[in-house]
Amino acid sequence: MADKNTYQAQANELSQKLWAIANELRGQMDASEFKNYILGVIFYRYLSERTELYMAEILENDGITYEEAFADDDYREAVEEWSLSKLGYIIRPENLFRNLIRKVTKFRDDADKFSVEDFEKAISELVGSTMGYESNKAFDGLFDDMRLQDSRLGETVADRTDMIGRVMVRVSDIDFDLQDSQFDVLGTAYMILIGLFASDAGKKGGEFFTPAGPSKLCATLAALGLDEAKTVGDCTCGSASMLLEVQKHLTTGKVGHFYGQEKNATTYNLSRMNMIMHGVDWQNFDIYKGDTLTDDKFGDTKMTVQVCNPPYSLKWSSDKKFEDDPRYSGVGKLAPKSAADLAFVEHMIYHMDDEDGRVAVLLPHGVLFRGGAEEAIRKYIIKDLNRLDAVIGLPANLFHGTGIPVCVLVLKSKRNGNSGNILFIDASKEFKPGKNQNTLEQEHIDKIVDAYEKRQDIDKFAHVADMSEIVENDYNLNIPRYVDTFEEEEPVDLSAVRADIQKLDAETKAAIDKAERFLKELGL
Repeated sequence: MADKNTYQAQANELSQKLWAIANELRGQMDASEFKNYILGVIFYRYLSERTELYMAEILENDGITYEEAFADDDYREAVEEWSLSKLGYIIRPENLFRNLIRKVTKFRDDADKFSVEDFEKAISELVGSTMGYESNKAFDGLFDDMRLQDSRLGETVADRTDMIGRVMVRVSDIDFDLQDSQFDVLGTAYMILIGLFASDAGKKGGEFFTPAGPSKLCATLAALGLDEAKTVGDCTCGSASMLLEVQKHLTTGKVGHFYGQEKNATTYNLSRMNMIMHGVDWQNFDIYKGDTLTDDKFGDTKMTVQVCNPPYSLKWSSDKKFEDDPRYSGVGKLAPKSAADLAFVEHMIYHMDDEDGRVAVLLPHGVLFRGGAEEAIRKYIIKDLNRLDAVIGLPANLFHGTGIPVCVLVLKSKRNGNSGNILFIDASKEFKPGKNQNTLEQEHIDKIVDAYEKRQDIDKFAHVADMSEIVENDYNLNIPRYVDTFEEEEPVDLSAVRADIQKLDAETKAAIDKAERFLKELGL
């Protein structure tokens, strides 16, 4: 397995190449838009090479190539059927990425020369091949954000052809091997791009990207002790990075089915791309488009593991019609219009598997202590449901677009021996300082997870609070009420301070006297 330094070197090289591709389009359009073209081309290359690998495998014993099989009437129907059942789509041989690149760089004549319209046709035929099949849910509209007729790519077909052709050639130069499990090149490429554009000046990228540290922490906490997970969900899945992170922290790495929901259309497409680019077959995930709070696409599905980083203090309708929604009806009050944070938590609790459901959700600290309806919801979750297992405070400035510190709530449907208490961890000092953003490193994650597992009091870091303490605090979960991080200041030696002041006064007077002598000598 590649060590951390090798991985970092590969990631750095990849980052440089991706930034070079981005610069092909820089100045033509907004960064948040041109990333869609880069991701779209990378994704198409991935689907194309996945087709080639699969076809080489199934046609190996027949001794013919994919091109030859597709041209043969006896084979063509079979390879199309195989491609649809396994991959979920069909890419015709002439539309394979390497053939499009050949038409850019080694065309035989003008008739053979690449046009942006060739790429448009290839994408249209790929998506069209899924029509009428169940896999259409994973591919329909997937390339909609890559608008190849946009005049900002170029006023004429020739201009757009030149621009997209250059991006495609750059993408073809990226060195990756789909069979190399040592380094997840495409997944890493995707995350680097998201990071680059999330950090772009003046852009709020955090709405669809959870930084690696908090994402890894949530996935680790939610998957702790599990060999596999029947179902994994994220109700505001963004780019699906947290969904995919869970798989890495299961002992066997096996997930029966992934579920996600995302409101933003562009991000919804990115999440489906990300699932496929990470090798999740279309049969094994369902990503839905829609507003989780008002239109629950999960139905009655119960999840083994749920992770989530919802938009903080989101305004929502809080309409009376939702009082009968089974997700919110237990409390008798709806989350306030000004802050939907706990409505997301109620949604996740509703979808928890009753036997061994787990949730790890990132939220602003306000959910811990705000009054009114939020206090009633906290009390319901703790007293009536007894689902809250731990409250973990994280450092400030971990996220793109906001400097506020956040917390992790860990919930479990069966808390076994811990049902009479809640663990509080103050990890606000666990971070690596950065110029623009702090980071949660593996050592910090390990320290938090170790404290969560051991569930013991640790001076100025962790406290196991008995339920009587929670009741005594009126279900206020503000971490300083439970974890004392006060550091006594060194006693001040007043005599030494007075002596220092007197010394400074004497030095100041001597300096002024000296300056005045010089001024007198100069006649000033």
